[in-house]
Amino acid sequence: MPGADSGDVQEKQLTADTEKEKNLLPGRRNHAEKLTLPEKKVQEAICVLLVELCERFTFFGIVCNMILFCTVRLGYRNYQAAIVNMCFVGTSMLTPVLAGWLAECLVGRIKLVCVCMFLHFLGTALLPIVAFPFEDIYIDKRHILLHTLTKKEQKMVFYFALLTASLGIGGIRAIVCPLSAYNLENCGPKELLSFFNWFYWLINLNSAVVFVSISYIQQSVARNLGFLLPFVSVLMAMITIHMVRGKMIYKPKTDSSLLTTFGVIGSALKTCCVRYRYFSGDVSSWLDHAKEYHGGQYSETQVESTKSLARLFPFFAFQILYRTCIMQIPSGYYLQTMNSNLNFSGFVLPIAAMNVISIVPLLILVPILECINSYLFSSKGSGHPPTMYIVAGQLCAALSVMVAGFSEIHRKHFPQVEQTLSEEVLLVSSMPCFHLAPQYILLGVAEALVTPSCSLLSFWLVPERIRGISMHFLTLFNGAGCFMGAFFVQTAHTGTQGNWFPHLLHEGKLERFFFFLASLMMVNALGFWTVAHSHCQVVWKCIRASHVVENLQGRKDIHGELI
Repeated sequence: MPGADSGDVQEKQLTADTEKEKNLLPGRRNHAEKLTLPEKKVQEAICVLLVELCERFTFFGIVCNMILFCTVRLGYRNYQAAIVNMCFVGTSMLTPVLAGWLAECLVGRIKLVCVCMFLHFLGTALLPIVAFPFEDIYIDKRHILLHTLTKKEQKMVFYFALLTASLGIGGIRAIVCPLSAYNLENCGPKELLSFFNWFYWLINLNSAVVFVSISYIQQSVARNLGFLLPFVSVLMAMITIHMVRGKMIYKPKTDSSLLTTFGVIGSALKTCCVRYRYFSGDVSSWLDHAKEYHGGQYSETQVESTKSLARLFPFFAFQILYRTCIMQIPSGYYLQTMNSNLNFSGFVLPIAAMNVISIVPLLILVPILECINSYLFSSKGSGHPPTMYIVAGQLCAALSVMVAGFSEIHRKHFPQVEQTLSEEVLLVSSMPCFHLAPQYILLGVAEALVTPSCSLLSFWLVPERIRGISMHFLTLFNGAGCFMGAFFVQTAHTGTQGNWFPHLLHEGKLERFFFFLASLMMVNALGFWTVAHSHCQVVWKCIRASHVVENLQGRKDIHGELI
């Protein structure tokens, strides 16, 4: 009956609104009642995006000239500075997972946000202490109240500041700026890919501004004051969070968690070991041993969700070496640029500003990819699944590192000249730094192709209840790629007695390190293509079938409205 159907619809809508209200923190509920749903979504998106940009501003501000600071100010060797930089980036990727677990199991979300904001504030506030005395401010050093720290004290403060800042970054990314804050649950694959494209486009636009402005301040105008800029940016983020915390902090659903996923895996392994049935024929998967009716402790829904996530582990593993190649921008490529001629018509180009060359292709390609995706997701286009984007991007990364090797050979053919960086005179190649542009451009193209597609597949190919966990695992493997890069640098330097990653580039063979990494990346890309080729048709059919269903549902809704 029409009346009964109408009553059922209203009851379902009321239940959905009640469940959504329960997912909001108490401080947010009263304010949300005063706003319409569209206004609330717009405010949420703007506030979360502002905090995201502020956090990225501080992160890139710390990273952009860390190698120059470590080598010139702290006296590190090149390989040591590269390792410190990559470990900081990797730690900043892993801490969101830790913060999410702490917020879920041990500490309240509001308390953890306050703690993480304090840690972030403390870390970025301690960084300027490493640079005392402020030569760029005080002309008469007799007015300086703080004494110059010793090298050992500087390093201790520096490491403590990086650790606290990375812990703060983890809390902000996991609690204040999770993907759930953007209301992506009801989005289809086309909308998700578009979101990820423009999301990373905005992040890279922000990083381009940071790399140009902060790198110049740190390097040329006031290198010690450069570390105050992340401190100011943290203040902006704290103010933003204070103003909108009632509308921005989400409390996710508790039906599935990272701890549950690890529990399912642990329970399955324990049951297998106890019963000596590692791959017995009575179950379709070894994870089925974690189910309650097989002697485990978890429901069928939880185990099946974990099984769908486990199928993505090979896909995640192939991203480790790719992330290692991307980490050459703030390590190997940075050292190449640092040892090239930065003078451009009498102006000393900031080293980190070369990173903008890798960002420009992404800023240009995103609108083009949006047009391509519109055709690929249309009902008439045959197209290719997003895995093809990833394969093409990984090949671009391998080609970029190979080009870097040839550029290093080319760079050493130029005579050496003296160049002043941060009041230190260095002996560098006279080759203009713009000769290194092709390798930066290729990595920028790789990022434009790989990162949004990886996020789409990680988010879409698992049940809705564990999509956040899937993104956590992608982050874990990306962080592992950063530490893998640090391991490669340490191994190359130790195994070749500093020849493959030298302190003085003109006396070593850095190009051999690049060729070795390029060969590994080529094998990685071919391996991913082999694995993805067997699954790409299934993946593409699932994604396009969902898109067709959404189109039919949309037409049905329009037809109903017209009637």
